[in-house]
Amino acid sequence: MADRSPDLSSRNPDWWRQAVIYQVYPRSFADADGDGLGDLRGITQRLDHLAGLGVDALWLSPFYPSELADGGYDVADHRDVDPRLGTLDDFDALVGEAHRLGLKVLVDIVPNHTSHQHPWFQEALRSAPGSRARERYVFRPGRGAHGELPPTDWQSVFGGSAWKRTPDGEWYLHLFAPEQPDLNWDDEDVRADFRTTLRFWSDRGVDGFRVDVAHGLAKDLAEPLRDVGNIGATGEEALPLVAPGSHPYWDRDEVHEIYRDWRKVFDAYRPPRTAVAEAWVPGPRRALYARPDELGQAFNFEYLEARWDADELRRVITDELATARAAGATATWVLSNHDVVRHASRLMLPPGTDPGAWLLSGGRAPAIDPGTGLGRARAATLLMLALPGSSYLYQGEELGLPEVADLPTEVLQDPIWEQTGHVRKGRDGCRVPLPWTTTGPSYGFGPGAAWLPQPPSFASYAVEAQTGADGSTLELYRTALRLRRKLLEGETLTWTPDAPAGVLDFRRAEAWRCVTNLGGVAAPLPPGEVLLASTPLSDSRTLPPDTTVWLA
Repeated sequence: MADRSPDLSSRNPDWWRQAVIYQVYPRSFADADGDGLGDLRGITQRLDHLAGLGVDALWLSPFYPSELADGGYDVADHRDVDPRLGTLDDFDALVGEAHRLGLKVLVDIVPNHTSHQHPWFQEALRSAPGSRARERYVFRPGRGAHGELPPTDWQSVFGGSAWKRTPDGEWYLHLFAPEQPDLNWDDEDVRADFRTTLRFWSDRGVDGFRVDVAHGLAKDLAEPLRDVGNIGATGEEALPLVAPGSHPYWDRDEVHEIYRDWRKVFDAYRPPRTAVAEAWVPGPRRALYARPDELGQAFNFEYLEARWDADELRRVITDELATARAAGATATWVLSNHDVVRHASRLMLPPGTDPGAWLLSGGRAPAIDPGTGLGRARAATLLMLALPGSSYLYQGEELGLPEVADLPTEVLQDPIWEQTGHVRKGRDGCRVPLPWTTTGPSYGFGPGAAWLPQPPSFASYAVEAQTGADGSTLELYRTALRLRRKLLEGETLTWTPDAPAGVLDFRRAEAWRCVTNLGGVAAPLPPGEVLLASTPLSDSRTLPPDTTVWLA
């Protein structure tokens, strides 16, 4: 196990600036009670894996009471644990063990919407139009002679109208699933309740928060509500087409008042609680969320979305470092998460391929070579870990897991499948439970079968199969994170001016150098001691394609 010291954050409140944070999707990490669903006790029992891996923190995706209309992001109670996943005592035990191992804990906070099972929404449905209970959400009369048409043309991210009609004729807003009614952040009850929620988890020892849909809270609800027309409606693609901060419901300027208020809560603790925004907005707008008096950090998804191309990646890296610097924050880097095709598969898709169409084909059109995909993923990871800032890892990427693209449609759980009329398969393929052992009904995930079926190939990716295995992806991650901890110095990089075409080459504080060959042919290997390579090197003079090296 890596050398750890307990509760590093108590001595270094800036631990997050160049941290490695590991995302745990609780229902797919480890199942302690045998019901097929991952749980908090399962996570606690496997925390030694994260400590041994060498990460600084774990981020827990939602574990709150939920009917799983959207994988746990439909929250019925923001201050409790889903009984299928455990209890608040189990949560406290998890945090205590994490801190004992020197790991910080971040939790997902979901402020844009609740579950339709939330007591507030149930009260709203029982109340009359215009009632106080309905003001906490966004209820409106419909258009048309009898109110039979939605109030606006706003579209759900998951497909279809963002409005659903209630039996009394009014409509309510849901920018995601109908089971996820949007909250009205103009309402003081909503603001006060989330301040209480932030304190509730902070008082239980949580070190920080990942803020879901951080760019969606503030909405222009002035009457009459505005249609979005032909500017687009379902996500960040709409934002460049309107004046910054003026879209009816994405990335409005008023959202920053909310986060300045939250920062007062965070800073009341010692050390201050950290936060990172999930804000699908262009870089200059993203910097606003990362300001020191707001959340402090924001996810940079351009790195995740970039093609395997040296020029594009260099531009993305340079822009993100400048964006973070302008905000007084540090950059963030991520390759996979619970919402996207795993990068061991995604990086092999030809330019222009629609990942949704590829999933719909069961991963067969186009067919990809998993071995080459894994090599490219390993190179991308070493590149990411060498960059200044925080790296966010997604569970299972340390095993090199590919996307499970051929899940049978009858087992799909993601609401996207039904809500799009079976046009988009959804995100279940990156949420298949982890393999821990080479045998067993769920490869060590739990004593019985898992809630999503694992392919037989998972046996070869299991933690048991890779531990101690020379050259395994798991051992590569362990070595890289151990080295990274020793090498980190400063928060800048310097590009090497004479790098060959197709090669990214930069130095970190003159102490070490990262070189990645993204081209199709071998490139000259610069002089220096090879500290780590993403794939074995056949000689000391050349760097194979799809390979990253760290040099002293």
